[in-house]
Amino acid sequence: MQTLRPLNKLAMLFAVAGLAACSTMASNQKVTIQEDFASTDVHAHSFPGTDRATCEAARRALLSQGYVINEASPALIRGRKNFQPGADVHVQIEFHVVCAPDSKGSNSTTAFANAVRDRYSLRKSSTSASLGVPALGSLSVPFGMSDESLVRVASETIANKLFYERFFALVERYFDDSAVPEEESTANSMSDQ
Repeated sequence: MQTLRPLNKLAMLFAVAGLAACSTMASNQKVTIQEDFASTDVHAHSFPGTDRATCEAARRALLSQGYVINEASPALIRGRKNFQPGADVHVQIEFHVVCAPDSKGSNSTTAFANAVRDRYSLRKSSTSASLGVPALGSLSVPFGMSDESLVRVASETIANKLFYERFFALVERYFDDSAVPEEESTANSMSDQ
């Protein structure tokens, strides 16, 4: 009977490890199922005009909402905004916009946008020091101080369609009239006469 006990313990360890592996696979499968590549309108929107004008409108839209622009070029905008929803919680949204002409020589551009939300939590760690005493060996003596640091506890891409629709609508408001293709602005001026 005593020889069976270690085997029972080993069998239970394998069962627990198997369940943990199944839950990890189920979690990975859930993420994979969410990534179905069926929709192209959540993170992308087409604008009339050049990539430079589109990215400039996106830069202004982000600035108007309090984002700090970390990188700005004619084809890429990257901005960041910080939030503090609780005393020990910090949230940061990093927004990326890539502006790509729809085709060579085209007067329309697609803006591809995605935002990543990182959540940080305040963690405390106490400070201690080791003291070597020849007769006793090493002793760890705690000090009354503790260090606090923010530790990232979650990171995810925002997938809310309404979030991006609002952003693209704001980009349209900041779009410069000079970004409208010349043919369209000429046609509009002729129809006014």
